[in-house]
Amino acid sequence: MKFLHRPIRRRWLAALALASTLAPSVTWAQPDYPSRPIRLLVGYSAGGGVDGAARLLANQLSQQLGQPVVVENRAGATGQIAADAVAKAAPDGYTLLVGESALMIARALQPAQSVDPLTAFTPVAGLFVAPLVIISSGDFPARTPAELVRELKKNPGKLSYATSGVGTVHHMGFEMLKQETNTFALHVPYRGASQIVPDVISGQVQLGVVSVTAAAAQAKTGRVRALALMSRAPVAGAENIRPLADAVPGFNVEPRLYMLAPAGTPAAITARLSAAIKTALEQPETARGALAQGLPISFLNPQQAQQAMKEEGTHWLRVVRERKMTPEGR
Repeated sequence: MKFLHRPIRRRWLAALALASTLAPSVTWAQPDYPSRPIRLLVGYSAGGGVDGAARLLANQLSQQLGQPVVVENRAGATGQIAADAVAKAAPDGYTLLVGESALMIARALQPAQSVDPLTAFTPVAGLFVAPLVIISSGDFPARTPAELVRELKKNPGKLSYATSGVGTVHHMGFEMLKQETNTFALHVPYRGASQIVPDVISGQVQLGVVSVTAAAAQAKTGRVRALALMSRAPVAGAENIRPLADAVPGFNVEPRLYMLAPAGTPAAITARLSAAIKTALEQPETARGALAQGLPISFLNPQQAQQAMKEEGTHWLRVVRERKMTPEGR
């Protein structure tokens, strides 16, 4: 019996030896992540708040990962063009999205026409919050949040406001203001924030909703007036801008920025990216850049980012349903 089993045993030992010989070469053939440039898609035009945040992070992230991180702008459809491209990309960590709260708004407003951020992506990290400011030209009658509300009440249907697109937090935040104060102003959507300030200055539109950086920088020239901060918390470098909650108690609207990967991205890649992002956000250069852009750093790990997205999704769905909002406002 032993003799009969020897050929089988020899074949088994030979196969085992061959496997052990091949295993190191198979492992060696798998490149360490990342081994080539990473694409970072942004759903808005260059020069806006999300684009600035992405470029600030990309510079530091390249150093942490040892590979170029290249920002690509895919503007349009309130970020949905870029979101769709990333959702359909290979889940290999080489195509990522800097997404923001508008993704959750789109899910609430137009679920059939939008990418569902809660199922289409693997959250990698929370990055920044992006405070928003309502601005006017320098000769607009209002100077405070209370005076802004007064002007809206005095001029129903006569004022217009510009945002970076339908369904953005900028748009929905102002629509919430209209409903809270029972006022009306015409929404004028723009493709990006860079065109809003000149048109507010020229009087093409009376009001605009822009990033705190754009508002603070233009307010120094005197051509633009920063009327009200949409979030409650003060922002470093813009402490003189009063919150809208001064006139509308409890009002608080503030976008959050996330790093997202396609659904199904391996946990090891997500963890590698998240750790690199955390380190990048901790660098002094990042802190200085974030302060200059009016972007408070707010890192969240993958699990925290996923929870924050779920909470935002629930919040905006409730806002849309309770206030009977539509993509066009009211």
